[in-house]
Amino acid sequence: MLSRKLFVQVSLLSLAALVPVGFAAEAPATLPAKSKFQLYLLIGQSNMAGRGALDDDAKTPHPRVLKFTKENAWAPAVEPLHFDKPIAGVGIGGSFGREMAGANPDATIGLIPCAVGGTPLSRWQKGGDLYQQAVVRAKLAMKDGALFGVLWHQGENDAGKKDTAENYAARLAQMVKDLRAEFGISDLPFVAGKLGEFLPRTDKDGQPSYWPVVNEQIATLPSLVPRTMVVESTGLKHKGDGIHFDTPSLREFGKRYATAMRAMWEK
Repeated sequence: MLSRKLFVQVSLLSLAALVPVGFAAEAPATLPAKSKFQLYLLIGQSNMAGRGALDDDAKTPHPRVLKFTKENAWAPAVEPLHFDKPIAGVGIGGSFGREMAGANPDATIGLIPCAVGGTPLSRWQKGGDLYQQAVVRAKLAMKDGALFGVLWHQGENDAGKKDTAENYAARLAQMVKDLRAEFGISDLPFVAGKLGEFLPRTDKDGQPSYWPVVNEQIATLPSLVPRTMVVESTGLKHKGDGIHFDTPSLREFGKRYATAMRAMWEK
């Protein structure tokens, strides 16, 4: 019969074995001075959350790039940054953060991941649950640094219906304005990426997909709201499912987002 001490030790080891590695507690980070901590909010659906295959590069954080964890604490930005689903992987934010850190050697970059796969724009509009969650998390993060911009990638969900595709730009523009009002930053930079050009023209039921319309709508955002930019998805590839960008493409996309963000800050 096991002693009580040995029983407890065995039980704890058994429980530890059941905890998925991806959900292990993450090491806390040492924060810079608030004036040198540049924060970026990452919102949208699965391609922002990241579904790219994890590799050795994903496991090696940059010393000046941090992420705001599910527990609302700062940790080194090891990917996956997001935690919306167990399949979260490499996304846009990792390479974006590295590029921004490289361009700003005196600053630390803080990434606030809030994207959730499979979600429509309506949930990201003011009054929607994901809009509210993102605002709450961003304001908590802003206690430690200053919000420098927003990264957005979404639209696949809204491409399934003609009406949501055709009024996408107006709704997105209003979301940008509402977020700026929430944070009290009237000129907060906002970068939106176009949907992958590899997306199928019809869905699994043979119904038309209006993703080209959504891309056309996204392209008009800078004409509707100042201090916004659009990033092209030309040349980027999917990981074999016709929906999600592969790891190399996500890293290239992140660099394109960084180039756009820097352009707005350097004006």
